[in-house]
Amino acid sequence: KTATGTPAIGRTAKGKKGNLEMSIFLGLDSSTQSLKGVVIDSNSGSILASNSVSFGKDLPDFNSPEGVLPNRDPLVKHSNPLMWLSALDMLLSKLSSSGAPMGAVRGISGSGQQHGSVYLSEQAKNIFSSLDPRIGLAEQIAPALSRSSSPIWMDSSTSMECAEISSAVGGERLQQSTGSPAIERFTGPQIRKFYKESPESYAQTAKIHLVSSFLASVLSGRYDAPIDYGDGAGMNLLNLKTMKWDAEICSASAPELMSKLPQAVPSSTKTGTLCSYFSKYGLKPGIPVVAWSGDNPCSLVGSGAATQGFAVVSLGTSDTFFAAMQDFKVDPNGYGHVFGNPAGGFMSLICFKNGSLAREKIKEQYGVDWEFFGTTAFEKTIPGNDGDMMLPFFVPEITPHVLDPKPFYSGSRAFCTGKSSPEKMIRAIVEAQSLGMKLNSRWIGEKFKTIRVTGGASRAHGHCQVLADVFDAEVQKISVPDSAALGAAMMAANAVDGIPFEKLASKFCKETESIRPITKNVETYRHMADKFEIFLSESVHFKTSGNLC
Repeated sequence: KTATGTPAIGRTAKGKKGNLEMSIFLGLDSSTQSLKGVVIDSNSGSILASNSVSFGKDLPDFNSPEGVLPNRDPLVKHSNPLMWLSALDMLLSKLSSSGAPMGAVRGISGSGQQHGSVYLSEQAKNIFSSLDPRIGLAEQIAPALSRSSSPIWMDSSTSMECAEISSAVGGERLQQSTGSPAIERFTGPQIRKFYKESPESYAQTAKIHLVSSFLASVLSGRYDAPIDYGDGAGMNLLNLKTMKWDAEICSASAPELMSKLPQAVPSSTKTGTLCSYFSKYGLKPGIPVVAWSGDNPCSLVGSGAATQGFAVVSLGTSDTFFAAMQDFKVDPNGYGHVFGNPAGGFMSLICFKNGSLAREKIKEQYGVDWEFFGTTAFEKTIPGNDGDMMLPFFVPEITPHVLDPKPFYSGSRAFCTGKSSPEKMIRAIVEAQSLGMKLNSRWIGEKFKTIRVTGGASRAHGHCQVLADVFDAEVQKISVPDSAALGAAMMAANAVDGIPFEKLASKFCKETESIRPITKNVETYRHMADKFEIFLSESVHFKTSGNLC
């Protein structure tokens, strides 16, 4: 259950900001390419300090310019977990030397890239409990690893293992229990592959962590910090009906797996206290370490959307749509996923690979700038685009599954043959992406009154207006540069001081601009949605040619 109630008495930090006593928390985010940290004052709603470490730029010795180790197999994507430890030392040093009030921090939580896994030997128990502040984390913890590299969310090399697990327990049973079908990047199939390829190393593994629980363990000086429900749901191993590891699924993944997994706990759990190693950065030993979660659950919190009625659309390299869910349900098409919500209940998440990658293709094809793409194109065209539609599958897509990508077109001859104006093509791609989100989020069963948008493309007014009209919802732009790290800090404040997430969101996640739906456009897109669904089905499911004109 999420902690609620009044702040604890007698625990506010010394020091003042105006007339408010300061209550300071640290949030960390270990993402694919960097480690970020923010220090917040939960009373004033201000960010006191922030800093980051770029794995490629700041830690070149790990030979991971994009945060990923090179591999001849393009499907294999691993990272060096020692790189994350070196980054943790470097980030805390940066924050401390920059004058951040480290000594006033009263609790720490964090976010980790989801699905990545770290493997520890029995030696980890003694190593983690006796960290020496005179020696760096990476050097001390290296002997505790039973596997030198960590498969991460980008890995797609476990198709065989997914099929084996699905066959053993049943695909429907797997999805109904864990919230997702067997997914290559999820942790269960990755563990199975490790067991099959390196049975001796697997046998020597005492604990298998997610990135989040691994770093929480390091902070706590214990080798077995628990995994929270939010991140644990992305493993294909946690039964979301019981919130316990599923014995049958674990057995189908690898032998004795349940004994190697840390405990699964609510996100608001205080999993330990900060060990003395970190006092060299000015942090006080003994302050609570709150369960870390995955980057998506933390971003839900950091976007101010952890409660009902909100959805978040992140318009980045890939586009994602996520929202709080009160009741557990699964996507019958298998595209959407269900994770735990740090505020209680669940969250849905749907990812579309053809996000900014596809928008950039059209921009480059027509040689226009982002001002034209985001504003001028929509001023020169009308909602519905005169019936011209496209499916922008420029790279392999996962929602829906399109392994042999190519764009599909429907409408006028000029549009289908590429002789249409750039503004019509731009409206077509934005309408397709927005309608695709609406279509593929229907399984959630909720009408969202408010959609919060983040990411680079959220600056485009035309794109936001289409989203508002398609969803018949108010679209709010928010300015949260590091939503996962901020969400982690908010989780620490919630767990330690009992501050409700709604109150924290009102302070840290304020809207910067609001776009309301236009009634006549809403009706246009309501009729267009039916045609778009038929177009999608005929193009993708029945493998027709690229043009339906």
